[in-house]
Amino acid sequence: MNLLDLLSWTSAAIIALGLVLLRRHWARLPLLGPDPALPSDPPSVCICIPVRDEVQELATALESWLAQDYPALRILVVDDGSTDGSTEILRQREAAFPERLRVLRNDQLPTGWLGKNHALDLASRQPEAVGADWLLFADGDVQASPNLLRRAIAFARSQPTDILALIPAVDVVGPAERLNLPMAASAFLVLVPPHQVPNPRHPAFCGVGGFTMVGRNAYDAVGGHAAAPLEAIDDMMLARRVKAAGFINRVARGGPDLHLRMYHGLGELVRAMRKNSAALPGWWLLPILLPAALVIGLAPAWLPFAGHSILAFLLWLLVPALVGDVQQRMTGRPMDLLWAFWPLSVPVFTAGIAWALSDRLRGVSHWRGRDVVLR
Repeated sequence: MNLLDLLSWTSAAIIALGLVLLRRHWARLPLLGPDPALPSDPPSVCICIPVRDEVQELATALESWLAQDYPALRILVVDDGSTDGSTEILRQREAAFPERLRVLRNDQLPTGWLGKNHALDLASRQPEAVGADWLLFADGDVQASPNLLRRAIAFARSQPTDILALIPAVDVVGPAERLNLPMAASAFLVLVPPHQVPNPRHPAFCGVGGFTMVGRNAYDAVGGHAAAPLEAIDDMMLARRVKAAGFINRVARGGPDLHLRMYHGLGELVRAMRKNSAALPGWWLLPILLPAALVIGLAPAWLPFAGHSILAFLLWLLVPALVGDVQQRMTGRPMDLLWAFWPLSVPVFTAGIAWALSDRLRGVSHWRGRDVVLR
């Protein structure tokens, strides 16, 4: 076997392994109960939502949280210097639901903080959050069915749980979103084995920006967001710190009852990757991993030139079929024909990750008009 054949079969094997892990992890992703009864003395929950220029999805998302059928609920929204109309939406909803919603306005980002982390820290120090049994951190574009919080609390109370992440369904509209985001969501499932997340002897952990619910005692024990003010992927790293401190981390399926439109178009998607990709542990390995990922991900395009046309054809068909099946189950929506062009997503993700690496090497994090110097 020559070197090209070895590269061909290795690339195909890695893609096949990824598909096997995707199916395995999906099968082991727990479901919330269908419609549990409300406990006689329900634990109190404070939802903390950071908002910065999210006018497109904010109104619908906020309405879904205000409509939760969970009585022991308060919502804190930190309006982090919005200038796009988000402030007006928040003030209108606050006036209409003063018993459930309070909005805080913040216009100054202290040195040594990322904006989202500071907003969540600010929310966590308010009286509603200090007195809550659970803190729920959710992004400003996430929508939930009316009974989702009740079901999540029942799931957390049915077994020892200190921090619970729900994986949402991703709503897609434009061609760039339809092609790239299902692949990204599937890659997340490949990398996070849900059945191992609660295992204290396994390194797997999971936090999700759309829904991470943490017990107040566990949050305080690890220092909250103040202990990692420059952590770009605050949700995952909060889960990592909580689990490392000896608490129990769990993950379950949220979609389609929990869903969001993460990004609007290709540009916003790549900019989000710029913020997050180099924030993972081991980011310094990216210069080695990026070329390898590009070669493997584009294997169906170059395998025919290496004499492996049938192998390329099988991979091209298998990826959208198996990824598509998982996404259909998560979102409740039919197969998308654009998924047939899945190799095109590889250079998009590579560009975003390379941009993130460049920022990391310069010691800067950029998001929503802010440049923050990383220590």
